[in-house]
Amino acid sequence: MTMQTLPGARGQRRFVTRMGAVLAALLCVGLCVGGTTAQAQERDFEPVTDAMLQDPDPADWLNWRRTLDGWGYSPLDQIDRGNVHELQLVWGWPIGRGLSQPTPLVYDGVMYIPSPRNVVQAVDAVTGDRLWEYGRDFEAAEALEAVGAGMRTRSIAIYGDKIYINTSDAHMVALDARTGEIAWDHTVADYRLGYRYTSGPIVVAGRIVAGMTGCQNYKNDVCFISAHDPETGEEVWRTSTIARPGEPGGDTWGDLPLTFRAGADSWIPGSYDPETNLTFWSTSQAKPWARVSRKTDGDALYTNSVLALDPATGELEWYFQFVPGETHDLDDVFESVLIDHRGRRSLFKMGKHGILWELDRATGAFVAAHDLGYQDVLDVDPGTGQVTYRPEMIPVAGVELAFCPDFGGIRNWRASAYHPETQLLYIPIHPTCVRGMFTELEQVEGNDYYANRGWLSRGSTVHPASGEHAGHLIAMDIDTGEIRWRHSTATRPGTAALTTAGGLVVSADSNRHLFIHDVDDGALLFETRLPASAQGFPITYAVDGRQYLAVPVGGDRTNAVYVFGLPEGGTP
Repeated sequence: MTMQTLPGARGQRRFVTRMGAVLAALLCVGLCVGGTTAQAQERDFEPVTDAMLQDPDPADWLNWRRTLDGWGYSPLDQIDRGNVHELQLVWGWPIGRGLSQPTPLVYDGVMYIPSPRNVVQAVDAVTGDRLWEYGRDFEAAEALEAVGAGMRTRSIAIYGDKIYINTSDAHMVALDARTGEIAWDHTVADYRLGYRYTSGPIVVAGRIVAGMTGCQNYKNDVCFISAHDPETGEEVWRTSTIARPGEPGGDTWGDLPLTFRAGADSWIPGSYDPETNLTFWSTSQAKPWARVSRKTDGDALYTNSVLALDPATGELEWYFQFVPGETHDLDDVFESVLIDHRGRRSLFKMGKHGILWELDRATGAFVAAHDLGYQDVLDVDPGTGQVTYRPEMIPVAGVELAFCPDFGGIRNWRASAYHPETQLLYIPIHPTCVRGMFTELEQVEGNDYYANRGWLSRGSTVHPASGEHAGHLIAMDIDTGEIRWRHSTATRPGTAALTTAGGLVVSADSNRHLFIHDVDDGALLFETRLPASAQGFPITYAVDGRQYLAVPVGGDRTNAVYVFGLPEGGTP
């Protein structure tokens, strides 16, 4: 592999890796392996405990965002500001075709990779050699694809001696972490009603907790968050994410029967705080998107909310609804980042509106809201957090409406990352605007939501304030909301952010560029062009004292994981 040094802005050096021939060879080797044969791990396996999940070994990446507080931060610092330019490709591993947005896990030198169509692969984290592979046989794969399931698997979980995967047909499956063999397979919900999983569970106080999605169609049931026994899959508790008629909050849907109360999917993994012993799960918008389409102008609890649940019982301890009666498909379902800040145990969240919310995570009380300034549909009272829609922005059936952002939001599933030294959140954003028309919809049980969502589009554009840049990585002060620096790109972000104790933040655009910046000022310290766009959640880990950076790449036929490290024995 050759490294070419190019001149960069302000005299800094930028490093571009020429990887074409090497990557082609690696892909060929991986693809030639084929099949689903398993090679059992010969190494000793120490079961993963709650204590390990709550305070992971710096060398491991055991949770979706490494820690259950959602930081996306690693204390590893072997790769730092001074040597990151020396990064080189160590190995690459192709994964199956399909929609790929994965988060690899690493434990004791083994990487576990979730892949499209609910495949899980275990590989040696040093060499990339395959150890085992699990592939799922679906009863109705074509039907699942047709309803928009995408057959994706963003994340998995590890606990005890098992890997846990949520499936596109609404099952939870436990695999032996050493062999990939199925330990149990539990049906959580009926996929024929639309239920499915797109993200994995988290482990909370000895229970496997997951949020259900696929709640777009009308049926006599609703979405939920559930906890399961790690040894059997048996359901321990289930908490609905929609208030049912006659229950607290049920009147916020007006007189709509349960059948026509849709949405509140929980499709991004939650967080957990052992100090308050609460697990935090967020919900998506009500469906259909607009009030006029769903025939109620109420708050529609518990859509577009964060729910604080008792992990032992699932009891709702408190909730905070960010935008009551949300009516533009601009929800706040994304990661909850738990940070102790100014003597308070806070929860930070940014949703599609581009507003950074701070809540007291012990009580759910509003603390602050910092608006990036791109959205134009609502106002937030800075003292109370109360949201008021601008009257001209409330959709009327058949009347064209222009608003910012579009349905993809100012940001989406690509998670932010926090750095404890800078006290900044690093957030991938993509400001946009849209024009179109909402419509009325007939309420029919078993409707095909993906055939008609009550929206006639006239097209989306990059936000005028974003200039020629469709994407940005912003460094945001959690105290003031000030943007300390930004890195702007011609295309949208491709991955979640990742921060490290080496003073680095990792990001990518959707034009195949991987970037590594200085967390303090955003200086670009490393850049390379990948065979396809980075897509998913980069991680970092260490084995035998050597730190690695793993970057998932997604492009259907080009889905892969590429792993980088510093040269062994020093700079070549």
